[in-house]
Formats: sequence, structure tokens, C-alpha cells
Amino acid sequence: MIEIEGLEKRYGDLVAVDNIQLRAEPGRIFGLLGPNGAGKSTTIGCVSGLITPSAGRVRVLGHDVASDGRAARASLGVVPQELALYEDLSARENLAFWASAYGLRGPERARRVTEVLESMGLADRAKEPIKKFSGGMKRRLNFGCAVVHRPKVLLLDEPTVGVDPQSRVRILDLVREQVEAGTCVLYTTHYMEEAETLCDELAIIDHGRIIAQGTLPELRGILGEMDVLRLGGRFDPDAVRTALVGMAGVEIAALDEENVRLAVEAASTKLPALFAAMAQAGAEVRETTLTQPNLESLFIKLTGKELRE
Repeated sequence: MIEIEGLEKRYGDLVAVDNIQLRAEPGRIFGLLGPNGAGKSTTIGCVSGLITPSAGRVRVLGHDVASDGRAARASLGVVPQELALYEDLSARENLAFWASAYGLRGPERARRVTEVLESMGLADRAKEPIKKFSGGMKRRLNFGCAVVHRPKVLLLDEPTVGVDPQSRVRILDLVREQVEAGTCVLYTTHYMEEAETLCDELAIIDHGRIIAQGTLPELRGILGEMDVLRLGGRFDPDAVRTALVGMAGVEIAALDEENVRLAVEAASTKLPALFAAMAQAGAEVRETTLTQPNLESLFIKLTGKELRE
């Protein structure tokens, strides 16, 4: 339902998106996982037609977004990071506006607006101006405006940013409901937990490039059994590097005077040897954190930094 080939977006010397390629299928969630500024929102903007690519092609349901934009956008629903709502209008009026923009009229529009209000848990507040709503309620309404016309392709750009836990759970449930109905979802997030529990396929993106892509089992296969060991304290980087060179199953992901991050195979069996090596290097270890294999471990292994940095 979404095909992206060789997508690039440049702003002068800045490369925001660099040769991205992916396919998203119906009834599945394709996730773009990466830190803020990685190029996720720019990619969503190119798919929605709001941003003109510098190179490459984007097709939605076979329609080229650049040359056949109206047909491509007719099947899209978009949930942007910034709320696309009118504060002085009620929840019902906001939904009716966006339903009209997608061609719904008369009884069909009224029926669909009522259905969405109920599914978003906002039916009892339908007539209130949304400037009185909480942040979580606005986020749910923002989602409702994107699905009121029953889109076949749904673009979600970090839809749970800044929401309370209850609203986050509800939004994720709403995403799953769309997928069960056969909708294709392209989902951007920098929350590792969301990506792991929600997405059928993932691309990890950093500095505009996809650095790993596949299903969750495939990505975990790239990682293998590598745990992430974080050490805080005082370190001599050269001495630590020398002490760890040649230690089987240990990779240095990041190293400075105050922090060491290691990708370690079966770390629990290697901790005594690692601490002995640190002591030999004159390190003063004040804090230790061991993380089991997950997507953030993979991101650290590939980039040398944490996902939220």
C-alpha cells in the first residue's frame, strides 16, 4: 500500500532523508524507530505530499504522490505530531470538518462522526469546545479526525507524545483496531516499547538513513545474544580500550571519561572478567546497568548511542 524507492530530502547541505526504501502492506504496522531528528517526520511528510522529495518516488495504493497526489491523498489519514484541531470548535464540529474535507456528506457524515466520538471515548464531551479538553483527549480527537473517513493508509507521526498513560493505552488500542480492519499503518516513534509491542515490521533510522530493517525476530537475529552494559564513573578511555581489546564477545559501543557502554554476549557470565579488566585499567565504577537484548540494544550496537539521545 505504501512504496518508497530511493527517497531523499535535502535542505541545502543538510540531508534529512537519505535513500530510504520500504514497502508497507495492508493490515500491518510498519514502524520507523529512531531518535528525534532522525528523519522520521520528514519521511511521513513526503508520503503525505506535504513535503516535496529531492529525489526518489513515493506511491500510495499505486498512485505516485508527486504526479497523482489527489488520488494518493484520497486514501490517506494523517495524525501529525502537532495537533491538527480547531480549538474554538467542539469535538463534533472538528470531526465534521475533516469528514467534509474527505467528501462525506449528510446522514453518512453525521453517522460516522458519532461512531468516531464513541470509539474515542468522547461522546459525552462532543459539544464542548476542545480548548477545555486535556492533552490526552485532544490526542484522541486528533486520531479520530484522521480516521473519520475510513482511510486505507494511516500515517501516524509519534501520536502518543506527551499523553497520559491511560490515553496512550487507548490510542495504541485504536491503532490495532484500524489494522484489524485491514488498514496499512506507517508509525513513527522514538519509544522503543511501543515499537516492540505494536509493529509487525520495523526500520531503525538515524541521520536520515535506515540502519536496520526487518521483522522483530529478524532484528533480534542481528543483535544475537548481545546485552548492553552501561558503566558510570571515572575512566581513562585509552586504558579501558586497551584492557578490553581481544576480550571475546565484548564490543565497545561508546566510551568517554564518565561513561562506558558495551555490547556483551551473555553478559552475566562475563561480569567478573569485565570488572577485573576495569580495575586493571584503573577505572572507578560507580554505577552499573545491564539491559537484556532489545531494540534499544540493537540501536546502541549500530550507532553507539541511546535511542532517545
